[in-house]
Amino acid sequence: MKPASLFNPEDLPPRIRYEKLFKHLPPMEETSKERGRPPFPKDAILRALIYRHLRGLPSLADLAFELVNNPMMADVLGFPAFERPPSKERFSCFLRATVNRDLQCIRLGLVRALRDEKVISGHIIALDSSAIEANVRENNLKTAVKDRFDKSRRLKGDPDARLSVKIHYPKPFKRKIEFFWGYRNHMINDTDSELPVHEVTHPANHDEKKVAVPLLEEMTSQLQFPVSHVVGDANYDTEDILKHVISEMKARPVIPLNPRRRQKDSFQLKKDTVLCPANLEMHRKGRMTNQNRIYLQYSCPLYWGKKYQGQYLLCPSGHPKFFKQKGCNHLIRLSPSFRDTIDYGSLRFKKIYNKRSSVERVFSRLLVLTMQKPTVVRLQATRNHCTTAHITVLLVALAAHRMGFTDKIRYVKSFLPRYAL
Repeated sequence: MKPASLFNPEDLPPRIRYEKLFKHLPPMEETSKERGRPPFPKDAILRALIYRHLRGLPSLADLAFELVNNPMMADVLGFPAFERPPSKERFSCFLRATVNRDLQCIRLGLVRALRDEKVISGHIIALDSSAIEANVRENNLKTAVKDRFDKSRRLKGDPDARLSVKIHYPKPFKRKIEFFWGYRNHMINDTDSELPVHEVTHPANHDEKKVAVPLLEEMTSQLQFPVSHVVGDANYDTEDILKHVISEMKARPVIPLNPRRRQKDSFQLKKDTVLCPANLEMHRKGRMTNQNRIYLQYSCPLYWGKKYQGQYLLCPSGHPKFFKQKGCNHLIRLSPSFRDTIDYGSLRFKKIYNKRSSVERVFSRLLVLTMQKPTVVRLQATRNHCTTAHITVLLVALAAHRMGFTDKIRYVKSFLPRYAL
């Protein structure tokens, strides 16, 4: 238990509070510059961007204005005393020109420190992604834009932004789908501590199912967590992801079945025959292989079989694929599936899957830090913007833990003014 203080934490000057926070931030590697204006220290610019996230400043112009009118804070961040702090163009140039790998090294250093100090266990991790809307006029529905939702376009305001959809639930069991131009931040978080452990930002049209395996591979190679379970929603129910989690990571996937992958047609299996929705015996075409998986294929008997030739002019059940692709097909999988090893519906499966809600809370804290409202354009700058938001969350968690407030590691907005003794 911490000893009683002679004054309240909120009475501390902001200078002292931020000095205590930034002393836990790993330094950035400086590069020499022979030509041009003398650069500002990279560490100082990174501290300023973290300060912007914590203060909730909406733009880089607001950050520059804040530092001009608060020279004491500019000195704490590391900018030369009695000199004008960087302009918004300098901050924007830092986000555009900095290689994201440099900021990822800072983020990984914080994650490793939290892992070594037993804050992050890494036993149960969760996958998800969040929409990052680009700062373009196409996202403002009040503006008149021709071909607003033409995905083949390359926007003048942000050529790297791509069209995608975001889904949210304004009411229980009521889904709302919206189109947007921008990017997606793909994240892995530790469900126990509710802290992000790995992240990457891609254009919005990148399928999160294809990003999941490379993201898991990077996390495993860089952090070596003792992962026992990988949690994800039904969108991650693919053979490649399940195979990687079970075979490569030696963990158990907690991913529910995707109802869209089930065959909706009413096929009936009777001994060695398959009856189509019209109750006709389907034609057995033989085995087929798709992505190293073996299936037994049954096709429409009116097109491929001889038993019903001349008896029917059209499909008796009115199947929509009768003219489009020569009738319906039904596949029976012969090779074993990784889904057969998952205990769907068990109490343990449901209990662990409930931890997936931690992803929503992590993204909610990142939203408070203005991660989902970047004022920069292009992929490189947006990646760096998202990474600095993740660094801010991890830095607050590490500072809170080392100061003795382990239960406040997720207080990204209120820790400094209330607990930074």
